[in-house]
Amino acid sequence: MARSRTGPRAAGRVPSAAPLPTLASATRPRVWQGIGYRPLPDPSQARILFDFAALPWPPSADLAFGWGAFAPADDGERLLGALVAERHGAAALLHGPVVIAEREPLEVASQLVAAALDYATAAGAVTLFARPQGLDRVWVRFGFIPVPEVALPGGLAGRGGAGLYAWRGGSALWSLREAAAAPGS
Repeated sequence: MARSRTGPRAAGRVPSAAPLPTLASATRPRVWQGIGYRPLPDPSQARILFDFAALPWPPSADLAFGWGAFAPADDGERLLGALVAERHGAAALLHGPVVIAEREPLEVASQLVAAALDYATAAGAVTLFARPQGLDRVWVRFGFIPVPEVALPGGLAGRGGAGLYAWRGGSALWSLREAAAAPGS
């Protein structure tokens, strides 16, 4: 007697290891060791950090989102880290993170990447790309893998930088053919 398939695999979907965050939960501010992480209402607020670090600002005038790391200061708070993203269909290209924190800058960068992954996934992005910027241990920690430049969708190609990492659900078990076949890539 044959059994019918029910549940998440019935429609050919592969169950994910963790439930996808909702956009509401993905935009909730976070705090880690006294540093607050939250979406930037205007991603261009991060430009001052990119200029300070001499990193190129994304050419797109319409950035999809940005996250900032804020530390308490005498006059309120101070932006000490940021990450912004461009989006094209189901793909997003992360720029940054740029961190000027003196204490544990790699962990601040990691917290920004974690927030960006949650946000981008909740917003419908399937594949995220990033430039290494010497942060290989951060990218690998989250499941990014090295990919060739041709993996970037046309709408995100032509950006400056050397090297490219890609993330697709935190797993290295995917191919560039799958990424190219993803809707909107």
